[in-house]
Amino acid sequence: MIRFDIDSLHEIRETLGRNRSRTLLTGFGVFWGVFMMLVLMGGGQGLKALLTQTLEGFATNSGYLVPNSTSKAYKGFARSRQWSLTTDDMEKLRLSIPEIDIMTANTRIRATAVYEDKKYYCDGKGVYPEYIYMEPPVIKYGRYINEVDMRQERKVCVIGERVYKTLFPEGGDPCGRFIEMNGIYYRIVGLNVSNGNVGVNGWTPNSVVIPMTVLQKTYNRGNTVDMICMTAKPGCKIKEILRKARTILAKEHTFDPEDKKALFEVNAEEMFSIVDKLFKGVNLLIWLVGFGTLLAAAIGVSNIMMVTVKERTTEIGIRRAIGATPKMILSQILFESAILTLLAGLLGIVFSVLTLSMADIVTAATGTEGVQFQVNFGTAVLMAAMLAALGMLAGLPPALRAMNIKPVDAMRDE
Repeated sequence: MIRFDIDSLHEIRETLGRNRSRTLLTGFGVFWGVFMMLVLMGGGQGLKALLTQTLEGFATNSGYLVPNSTSKAYKGFARSRQWSLTTDDMEKLRLSIPEIDIMTANTRIRATAVYEDKKYYCDGKGVYPEYIYMEPPVIKYGRYINEVDMRQERKVCVIGERVYKTLFPEGGDPCGRFIEMNGIYYRIVGLNVSNGNVGVNGWTPNSVVIPMTVLQKTYNRGNTVDMICMTAKPGCKIKEILRKARTILAKEHTFDPEDKKALFEVNAEEMFSIVDKLFKGVNLLIWLVGFGTLLAAAIGVSNIMMVTVKERTTEIGIRRAIGATPKMILSQILFESAILTLLAGLLGIVFSVLTLSMADIVTAATGTEGVQFQVNFGTAVLMAAMLAALGMLAGLPPALRAMNIKPVDAMRDE
């Protein structure tokens, strides 16, 4: 068996020498197919991670309602009429739409946070404790706003990471310290280090979160809210909930239900669904393009092996005459074809891994954490196995032709 392998390698070396240009071209086809397929797979995985990181902080089954001026005249009211959402609207929606799982709200003010001689222009956000289900926080120190804070109207806050780094450059636990925001002092009870690139009514790292009751009372907002947020119960669609909510609010505030500008809707469930479908389509396209390229390269390998068999007709006939069985000839050609394909493919795997590693280094240098463009080890092993199988498949037609060569016919051709 060892002698067979050594002989096979000698035969491959002779084949490369006789058909150098054709072999190099065919090998490059295999190399390029593997390289392109793995780079596209790693790139697609990295882009998906980047997009997922961008959307971090959104509940996947959530919906958001934001009031705006009307764009149509309706029931005696002129267009461009301003209106506001209120806590009463929240109660009415909660009672009227049983499909709603969690309902909360968000109200924002522009503010300047000050600690000692340092200040930071930030977003002051009033929220309810349930808001953690809409934008899940990543609490490094302390806690989030709770029900006791709401009932007792405590002047407490949870600060974002950028606010923290500006006001407390020395680091450490900021909880228990007081910051001034628009003339009011708030005690820090938590640090939220969530870094999603999309925020709801304000970017999380740039925000100072306070209890909704405190914001409404301190800044004379009454019972108004900027935005109503909700999630759907399992098995329910947020799209249907938003449709019902629009109908109820249109009746309550007297605007045309068909006036899309009067009430903005954000359907996070639909947004995440689009992203998932997009990357499923991208992955399918990558596999189709990559496999098509590999198949074309395998056809090239089959052609060059066919030429090789034709050039070695006499040699194969002599081997048959001195005792080589058809099975040995078949194994020899299949082995050569698989090795040629696998060697070129392994080079493609190595170069694709190096290229994707460079992309990871560039991504890390830009400060983007948790995003990798690299393919996993299992994918590389699967690719190598697929290359060996394609090589064997490509070598089958020329191997069958070589197996059918008769010694007498080979000597006659000579």
